Amino acid sequence: MSANTDRHENAVARYFEAWNASEPEGLAKAVAAAWSVEGTYTDPLAAVTGHAEIAELIAGAHAQFPGFVFRPLGTVDGHHDTARFAWELVSGADGSAPVAGFDVITLDADGRIRSVLGFLDRVPAGA
Repeated sequence: MSANTDRHENAVARYFEAWNASEPEGLAKAVAAAWSVEGTYTDPLAAVTGHAEIAELIAGAHAQFPGFVFRPLGTVDGHHDTARFAWELVSGADGSAPVAGFDVITLDADGRIRSVLGFLDRVPAGA
């Protein structure tokens, strides 16, 4: 049973703003708005801590998948300081979505992300 709140929705919206920011200055601002200073991101391919490392990871994803954007799938399910949501990486050129997964986030008292645990459900061969 979900106790979804605006707090969870807002945190996830800032998360997607960060993942879809493509200019270095905009990316740095979006990461700072979404994550706490010591925030972490962990998935099967990465484990990073802090704004600079998170921004570098996001920039790397943009370099690997130019012209793609991250978009949510379904709704955010949250309770207490934790939320989960699904996403996919979509091509602006043809609408294909070669990568998809879901993330579980924990929030700090200010509603910024303290940690992300990412799971990859669909990844292209060789990625």
